[in-house]
Amino acid sequence: LTPDTPQKKMIRGSEGLYMVNGPPHFTESTVFPRESGKNCKVYTFSKDGTLFAWGNGEKVNIINVTNEGLLHSFDLPKAVCLEFSPKNTVLAMWQPYTTSKDGTAGIPNLQLYDVKTGTCLKSFIQKKMQNWCPSWSEDETLCARNVNNEVHFFENNNFNTIANKLHLQKINDFVLSPGPQPYKVAVYVPGSKGAPSFVRLYQYPNFAGPHAALANKSFFKADKVTMLWNKKATAVLVIASTDVDKTGASYYGEQTLHYIATNGESAVVQLPKNGPIYDVVWNSSSTEFCAVYGFMPAKATIFNLKCDPVFDFGTGPRNAAYYSPHGHILVLAGFGNLRGQMEVWDVKNYKLISKPVASDSTYFAWCPDGEHILTATCAPRLRVNNGYKIWHYTGAILHKYDVPSNAELWQVSWQPFLDGIFPAKTITYQAVPSEVPNEEPKVATAYRPPALRNKPVTNSKLHEEEPPQNMKPQSGNDKPLSKTALKNQRKHEAKKAAKQEARSDKSPDLAPTPAPQSTPRSTISQSMSGDPEIDKKIKNLKKKLKAIEQLKEQAATGKQLEKNQLEKIQKETALLQELEDLELGI
Repeated sequence: LTPDTPQKKMIRGSEGLYMVNGPPHFTESTVFPRESGKNCKVYTFSKDGTLFAWGNGEKVNIINVTNEGLLHSFDLPKAVCLEFSPKNTVLAMWQPYTTSKDGTAGIPNLQLYDVKTGTCLKSFIQKKMQNWCPSWSEDETLCARNVNNEVHFFENNNFNTIANKLHLQKINDFVLSPGPQPYKVAVYVPGSKGAPSFVRLYQYPNFAGPHAALANKSFFKADKVTMLWNKKATAVLVIASTDVDKTGASYYGEQTLHYIATNGESAVVQLPKNGPIYDVVWNSSSTEFCAVYGFMPAKATIFNLKCDPVFDFGTGPRNAAYYSPHGHILVLAGFGNLRGQMEVWDVKNYKLISKPVASDSTYFAWCPDGEHILTATCAPRLRVNNGYKIWHYTGAILHKYDVPSNAELWQVSWQPFLDGIFPAKTITYQAVPSEVPNEEPKVATAYRPPALRNKPVTNSKLHEEEPPQNMKPQSGNDKPLSKTALKNQRKHEAKKAAKQEARSDKSPDLAPTPAPQSTPRSTISQSMSGDPEIDKKIKNLKKKLKAIEQLKEQAATGKQLEKNQLEKIQKETALLQELEDLELGI
């Protein structure tokens, strides 16, 4: 497929299975004759978009999209999951697992078919639908499956021989790295009997020995995890979540975000706002990621590989983030129980491009060209107002289709293209022309009791909104200051402020009262920072200094002190310095 190949979308619903061209011309495609009826349960494209497979309740068919030829037809009426291997060599099919009435083991329900010949390469028993599909490396040299809490590896699509096994106590999940060799695998082992859960990174086939892992990160509070490799396979983001938040603050459970790199580095990503983590996505550049988190209105922040914030988008009604295929545009959106507001950002210059609204959307996808967006309202998530829209990222609706009121839309998706086929284009801020009117949803005004209806409206907000802000240190002459320079700067500012305060306090009527000279240094400042963590540290330091003062008094009276007590007294200077730094930082 080339950039000149017309883009297509596949639509599955109660009106049947059919293909639609566009953009730019939105007409039903002749490549795939419409298959009427409500029996189509599943369809899939190959990764490069050249092959298409679907199950219609009787057979599973494969066609070549480029020359419109039927390749194979399989008698698999119960198939509900289909997936092509990355280079279109194998088609994997999964049917629900069933056992016979007499209790004997059921027949294998996961089949791997050779796409070229149509022969069945191997059948496996795969009871659960979750993670049913084997994972292939991009060149198909490696294929992996999770079997009885261990990962089995096959090489060169030879499924009769297990080439390697990764065995830990109970592997719950694994993810193969994208990209070329060397292949890496991230595995998750849930905690048990007071032991923490952990995620480990390995390089294939080095699994043996206590130091075989490239990196390891252990954590409590994890009932399940989501592992996300970046495109260059240098790091993994792990969203660890519990089903129940024991503090009672959220019914979403509790989530934490961890960063693990293949060079052994790991960190907890510090999120400035408490609450759920709704979404985390890597940029295709593999150098930064975006997290959407916190109680509504949620915050969205871009972090670099040091897990430092680079840009903060402030707060807003959002629970999802989507980078464009080229990574130069980011869409922040609020779908599901939110109104469908989208913010389209130019992430190179951190400028807002548009703010379209896609009400009642249950699905969002970037077109492979990096310019167009598909939003849809599908059943069974929503059974009314089903349909889809094609947008330009500047906010213009280019095409809209609403299914009839007695019909449903179940699935819609773009035909995929391989990365790099579409060149990245310069971002435009001007809305492209469109013949479809952009309907602005009516915003319901807040109820006002009769007594207030003739009075001016007061702007009272439930939440204080935070504006977007750049978190990067300013370039040019304003180089980021070193720790020592920052400390000196704070001291200088504190002295300056103290002098100004002393001047303003002097009054002609009242003589200044001299401060007692004997005041211990540890009790000078009673200021609070407003940050509970810093206040807690200050309180603890003062407590330690008070204890040292008491020990000094005991020593002065001639009491023999223990070794650990003498060591405490020696730490006084360091503690005073730490206290001064914390107070100057206020």
